[in-house]
Amino acid sequence: MPSLKLVKKYLIDSQFFVSLMGTLFAVFFMFEEGTFLWPTVFLIFITYFSGYIYTKYQNHKLFYKILIINFLCGLIAVMLIFVHHNEIRLMKWLVIVILGLFYNSFFLENFVRKIPLLKIFYVGLVWGLVNAWLFLPEFNIEIFLISFLFITALVLPFDIRDMHDDEVVTFPKLIGGPNTKFVAHILCFLATFLAIHALKTDYKIAFFLTGAATFTLIYFSEPTSRDSYFSFGVELCSGLPFIFLVLIQSF
Repeated sequence: MPSLKLVKKYLIDSQFFVSLMGTLFAVFFMFEEGTFLWPTVFLIFITYFSGYIYTKYQNHKLFYKILIINFLCGLIAVMLIFVHHNEIRLMKWLVIVILGLFYNSFFLENFVRKIPLLKIFYVGLVWGLVNAWLFLPEFNIEIFLISFLFITALVLPFDIRDMHDDEVVTFPKLIGGPNTKFVAHILCFLATFLAIHALKTDYKIAFFLTGAATFTLIYFSEPTSRDSYFSFGVELCSGLPFIFLVLIQSF
């Protein structure tokens, strides 16, 4: 259907969707901690968006145009920080951006994506720092662990999808698809368990429902599943805590 192709082209393939879901994941914790600010939301979104298009188009012929977009996004982010935040927020943001550059940059001989088994934990680390450190006055270890475990679990289905194409050693290549699902289920369970014990009531319920949905999507992840199953279904999971929270507080 033409409409679905347009959604895939302009929402999913553009990296807009994953950036939005990552931002909603952060907003969930902003609300829980009482630190919600629109400038911070926009800062997180453009940081995710800039980072994901930088990673996706590393070897593309139009990469120089992506660098221009990255530069403009960086300028906007710095302006937002100077106007609405402080130099401490700038330092935190720069650390996260540098970690993103180490994840996948052509000028590094062995970037993180080429290091066996490290990728999934590295993505969880960066998302965890955004949620537990960037917009909070003090580092929150509980939010970090919830984010780290949950996002690490979400990366594993993508490794299952790519297990026959990846050139580096991943968990599915090392221990097989079923065992990788088991690892992802354990990580998802631990994240949900911590959320239930650490968050406020409505947030506990929202994350519990998210954990159940994520557990199911992980279970049915297969290398033969349609790409939309991962790029839309699994990616949606990081935005589910906020979506469920809105639904809970609306009824």
